[in-house]
Amino acid sequence: MTFTGGWGAHDDAVRRLLDSYAEISPQGPIRLAKRTSNLFRPRSAAGAPGLDVSGLDGVIEVDVENRTADVQGMCTYEHLVEATLPHGLIPLVVPQLRTITLGGAVTGLGIESTSFRNGLPHESVIEMDILTGAGDVVTASPDEHADLFATFPNSYGSLGYATRLRIELEEVPGYVALRHVRFDDTDQLGKAIEAIVESGEWQGQRVDGLDGVFFEPGELYLTLARWSDGHEPGAATDAQPLVGDYTGQQIYYRSVQQRATDLLTMHDYLWRWDTDWFWCSGAFGLHDPRIRRLWPRRWRRSDVFHKLVGLDRRFGIIDRIDRRRGRPARERVIQDVEVPIGELPAFLAWFDDNVGMRPVWLCPLRLRGERTWPTYPLEPDTTYVNAGFWGTVPVGDSAQEAPTNRAIESWLGDHDGHKSLYSEAFYDRDEFDRLYDGANLATVKDRYDPDHRLTTLYDKAVRRH
Repeated sequence: MTFTGGWGAHDDAVRRLLDSYAEISPQGPIRLAKRTSNLFRPRSAAGAPGLDVSGLDGVIEVDVENRTADVQGMCTYEHLVEATLPHGLIPLVVPQLRTITLGGAVTGLGIESTSFRNGLPHESVIEMDILTGAGDVVTASPDEHADLFATFPNSYGSLGYATRLRIELEEVPGYVALRHVRFDDTDQLGKAIEAIVESGEWQGQRVDGLDGVFFEPGELYLTLARWSDGHEPGAATDAQPLVGDYTGQQIYYRSVQQRATDLLTMHDYLWRWDTDWFWCSGAFGLHDPRIRRLWPRRWRRSDVFHKLVGLDRRFGIIDRIDRRRGRPARERVIQDVEVPIGELPAFLAWFDDNVGMRPVWLCPLRLRGERTWPTYPLEPDTTYVNAGFWGTVPVGDSAQEAPTNRAIESWLGDHDGHKSLYSEAFYDRDEFDRLYDGANLATVKDRYDPDHRLTTLYDKAVRRH
């Protein structure tokens, strides 16, 4: 056993949390007293008293022998990996950005290149302690409070907050060998994904991680990751390491186009997308080598960029500049969507014609087994591809009506797709309840939050005018 935080400190933090709950008016709404959010939009209950979550942001214990970890809900994956990687272990799915929290990835959704074989983060949760809206801390598992355990993923704090999660870990070596394979059309890319998901390999080599980038029609890549000891032909040696490093002047997403193979440390592979927030750092000029040299490395992080976006949204800086220059108003399109693999070519063609944002991140996923999760009802034995796209599109005077976001939601609804709810949604109530099993969600909420002190998922997720 390796202790990184300890149970005593955790118990003290939970007591402070419960004490803060008791101090809030019985009729008052409940929220966490934190500045961050797993929603890509302003927090709506900023004026309400907050629950004390101090001390709930660490790793309690790593069980090396059994490959599990007990982790507090607000622990970031950055800190979680710092605790597990020295033992040659990582969570089964490590979302791309350092400061995503484990609780956020489970009550929301997380995904990464291992999702084609390990599913989503909540599927590797063995049990979790949840503070419910009723003020109780219950331990939920497949056998205990099973309704809450099953409905919690994608509930975004509408049912409660995870204070502790016990998760599975997997053993990994120190390096990751990459192959960037180009495809000229989406049909061939889709067939390749299906073959890799089915066999776990490509051209005779094992595939441990799988994601890709759609740069433009006719230029698509799959990145095939294989866990490695570092002894790759022509790669790193003890005397002269030739391991890729994308925390400096080099930008990872460009390497996908520029290099057929690469070798990263496991640590750098896990955070390869974080340094430039995929490619979104370009909005701040960070793709210009001159600006990049002046921008401190410690600020080349997704959470820094996220704060800058928050400032822009608060003060409307970009919108004001566009108005002064006579540019059409822009609509923010920040989405991750799940598309059945058979629909991927049609989606990318429609998306390029009707949205036009480039690049698009592609990440295959598949549920680990037959178990389903009602609040995000993906089908078992079905391969999906997550398409991630984050930016703005010029739409003019209709920007406030979000026509592009609504069109994306409509397309997904017609083609058995799904979208995560970390960004704004625009569904009417009936459609929302159909897509996210509103009837089950209401039943579970009535049991664990009978006074409805927690904001409902619909009210949290859906934009109102």
